[in-house]
Amino acid sequence: MHTPAQTRDLLIAALGRRGFLRAAGAVTAAGSAAALAAGGEARAAAPSRTPYPREILQPGRGPIDGDHYLPSLPDQIRWGYLPSVDAEPVLRIRSGETVTVDSVSHEGLLEDQGRDPVAYFGGHEVPAGQVLSDAVAIARDYARAERDFDADGPHVITGPIHVAGAEPGDVLKVEPLSLLPRVPYGVISSRHGKGALARQTDGGAPAGITAAEVMPPVATDGRPGGDPAEYGNVSVFTAIRRGRGGALNGVLPLGSRGEVTFPLGPHMGTMGVAFAAGEALNAPELNSIPPNLGGGNIDINLLRQGSAFYLPVFAEGALFYTGDPHFAMADGEVALTAVEGSLRTTFRLTVCKPGSGDAPSVAFRYPFGETADAWLPVGLSDPDGGRNGQVNDLDTAMRRAVVNALDFLEHDLGMDRAVAYAYLSAAADFHISQVVDRTVGVHAVIDKGHFGGGR
Repeated sequence: MHTPAQTRDLLIAALGRRGFLRAAGAVTAAGSAAALAAGGEARAAAPSRTPYPREILQPGRGPIDGDHYLPSLPDQIRWGYLPSVDAEPVLRIRSGETVTVDSVSHEGLLEDQGRDPVAYFGGHEVPAGQVLSDAVAIARDYARAERDFDADGPHVITGPIHVAGAEPGDVLKVEPLSLLPRVPYGVISSRHGKGALARQTDGGAPAGITAAEVMPPVATDGRPGGDPAEYGNVSVFTAIRRGRGGALNGVLPLGSRGEVTFPLGPHMGTMGVAFAAGEALNAPELNSIPPNLGGGNIDINLLRQGSAFYLPVFAEGALFYTGDPHFAMADGEVALTAVEGSLRTTFRLTVCKPGSGDAPSVAFRYPFGETADAWLPVGLSDPDGGRNGQVNDLDTAMRRAVVNALDFLEHDLGMDRAVAYAYLSAAADFHISQVVDRTVGVHAVIDKGHFGGGR
């Protein structure tokens, strides 16, 4: 566990003493409250039960609820890649302990945005003091592997965390206990060649639409020039505003008609355990974009505060990592990204042993989600981490979600399999998790209320 003094020393080493002092003192609670409340109350917002802080959550500042604290300094993250099964952990904890992670969004740091978050967000009238100092340090100082914008994943991945007692064949139960926005703004991006309406590698339109319907428009595709800043990618700055009861809402322009507001649902897009081996930190099989059997970029928007995510363990200590923080995301995530924004997330990490009954049986071989109200069997189109090529067929993901749901209903809840198949058709919903991460995903939503309140 990092003590406050150790955390201070780490931050000073990464940011410099002046940078650390600026991060600690630049933003007052009153000034940040004004930023979050700018523009008045949002319309149609549900009251929030979460007391979101009114200050910018610079590294080490504000509420830190976990037994341990893990910042996202350049030596504690992998930019665009996941930890391998033999990765060296940056933190070691016991099963059942909690850890607060300061995750950093990649948006505003990337090469197509100038790799300078102060300049990028300054262009959207964000004061330099409201730009996270760890984001600045990553964009400026990350050197663990040379960045290749066209090949690397975009995500800032923090970890891995070694959980004592976890062994291959176990399950790691991941519980997000709190998710606090660190800044009052986010970004939604659409990039050429990616997203539901993306231009294909041969230059044509995907099946079902015409070239005129490709997004972003074909005529704005500047990728042949080789300079990411000239690619014509579209990033939409999204302000965050407080509404009734302290609820946070995203705000987007609505042309001459004003603006559109929508509620936030903070969650981590990426939560996983080491799954693949890789000879180098940036080995292709460790790319952060596709989800895999160890979880990863799973992008399930129901895995919010109070949920649980069960992951089969493939490495000693599990080697948990997280990243890709989201302020809000709709099912499908069609444009490419969610409202990307840095979150301070506190997790409880617990090892579940075979035969203990502490985890769904499916979770010993496949990721599985749970909320207070529902079970979430997951299906992926290509769950082996991309080692045999990417398959982005939603039909495949759907079939796997159905099979995993059947296995859960039969083996954990005791339903006859044929009856369970009928039940799924009559009473369970299947949601598209995302269609943009090479490996696409579907998850079932099985209402616990149908079973007398759950197991």
